[in-house]
Amino acid sequence: MNPWRFFAAGAFLLFSLLSCSESTPTFHTSENPVRLSDWNLFELTPASLTPTSHTMVFRPANQLFTDYAQKLRSIWIPDGAQASLIDGELSYPIGTVVSKTFYYPANASGNLLRTEEVIAESIDLGNNKLIETRLLVRREAGWDAFPYVWNDEGTEAFLRVAGTSKPMQLMSDTGNVDFVYFVPNENQCAGCHVTEHPDGDMHPLGAVATQLTASFTYPDDVANSQLSTMVERGWLEAPADLLAPPSWLDPSETLEDRALAYLNMNCGHCHNPEGAADTSNLILTGQHEQVVNMGVCKPPVAAGGGAGDRLYSIVPGVPEQSILLYRMQSNKPDEMMPELGRALVHAEGIELVSSWIATLSGDCS
Repeated sequence: MNPWRFFAAGAFLLFSLLSCSESTPTFHTSENPVRLSDWNLFELTPASLTPTSHTMVFRPANQLFTDYAQKLRSIWIPDGAQASLIDGELSYPIGTVVSKTFYYPANASGNLLRTEEVIAESIDLGNNKLIETRLLVRREAGWDAFPYVWNDEGTEAFLRVAGTSKPMQLMSDTGNVDFVYFVPNENQCAGCHVTEHPDGDMHPLGAVATQLTASFTYPDDVANSQLSTMVERGWLEAPADLLAPPSWLDPSETLEDRALAYLNMNCGHCHNPEGAADTSNLILTGQHEQVVNMGVCKPPVAAGGGAGDRLYSIVPGVPEQSILLYRMQSNKPDEMMPELGRALVHAEGIELVSSWIATLSGDCS
């Protein structure tokens, strides 16, 4: 008998047994369990935290900045249920659970590190520290959002509907940064997740069709859409061809496309015609009809002190005179934008948007 065939058969049997031993995720129809483990979304060992094979790990083409935290995202749709694509938007069935786990790389001394974003389908607990896992659950009345905060040992996460805060320090080549990491409460979750929809209901921001048309490793692999993976799982009927959006991390895209992609993900959920910032008439989804709606030579409506004594949202060719950049550079609660979800300034985002504004022609005289 071929020993390699025997080995392969044994490996397959072991894999099958391990797969069978996984618990199916549990949909809690109304009550939220105190322990994250009661949802059965992850396999947790002393070495790793891994979403079960029943879930799909996903990565939007563009990621929301959250104080340099790394993120592991997953979707679970119950057996027999399907999402549908309506006018280019994903409508998820009752029972869907979307998770996002926030964590930081750590060195041997336990110090948290500021590093570039990694692409991973599992979290190595020997080199990372878990912070929180946020759930977005599709129930009969709509979406519910709530956070689970991991204990210091990384053995369990517990429900914190009121949110919490954690003093932290990030180490990097440019020095250490002290800040307070905020875990949002349920109302703050709604502050971002309802703002793009006039129906007032919460909706996913990253697990949407426009972001999932990209592959998991986008832009390296642009051929394998994550929507196709959902089709293969029976979670979605084959959609019409959709183009993956530009990614702000993709150097092959134009500077303008990258900047607009960044602003869309980080600001567009409020700055759109139906969002919380609709009265500002500043549209940052990339769907503006005139450049003034994007902020070019647009005076502020109600920025107050947040304008930093600057006259226009974007001054072509002069980023240092642009209110948009000023608010991105601030970490003061009454000035900074986005106003939720961060305590630190995103240096890479500022560099990108500043470089783009510097290339714009014209003046506001």
